[in-house]
Amino acid sequence: MTAEESLVPIHRSPPLVAPSLARRLACLAYEGVLLFGVLMISGYLFSALTQQRNAMVGRTSLQWFVFVVLAIYFVWFWSRGGQTVAMKAWHVRVVDVHGAPVGQLRALSRYVLAWMWFVPALCALYLWHVQNVSIMLGALAAGVVAYAALSFTNAQRQYWHDMAAGTRLIDARLAGPPETAAPTATPPTSSPNATRSA
Repeated sequence: MTAEESLVPIHRSPPLVAPSLARRLACLAYEGVLLFGVLMISGYLFSALTQQRNAMVGRTSLQWFVFVVLAIYFVWFWSRGGQTVAMKAWHVRVVDVHGAPVGQLRALSRYVLAWMWFVPALCALYLWHVQNVSIMLGALAAGVVAYAALSFTNAQRQYWHDMAAGTRLIDARLAGPPETAAPTATPPTSSPNATRSA
């Protein structure tokens, strides 16, 4: 090994360790609290723009509007540092399978697939025509816990929608700060004085 080679730093990839399931569920619960404000503002904005007077009128349009607002929220945060506010508080970060930051397209794919948390319970409630609020909330909570438990079926302890989207959740405390693009190296240039002396 030459003297120049010994000066080149050796970069080792940080460990891609999944956070504990309890911490991920706590992060999900905190995310829900924060999103309550986002949904309230979205609903008020929709009713103001559409002059909605009855909550039953335009309900489908409101649901699609909220879906798009949430997509913008999550894609923006996940593609810029890999963390929402709740994820920062619980030191959870989303990256791709190689540990690199996710782009907007992959973040959007993860958002759509993440509805796997709720789709089974929502379909069951719809098919059984359940109207009781307590039963609805209980079914959703049971569906979330059951889906989260499925992460134990794979060695990396990742959620199914992360595996499908090509992403993974990691412990941000072990991984360090988010990766950034490395600066492009420029070749050394010889000074005019050195050229003349040669």
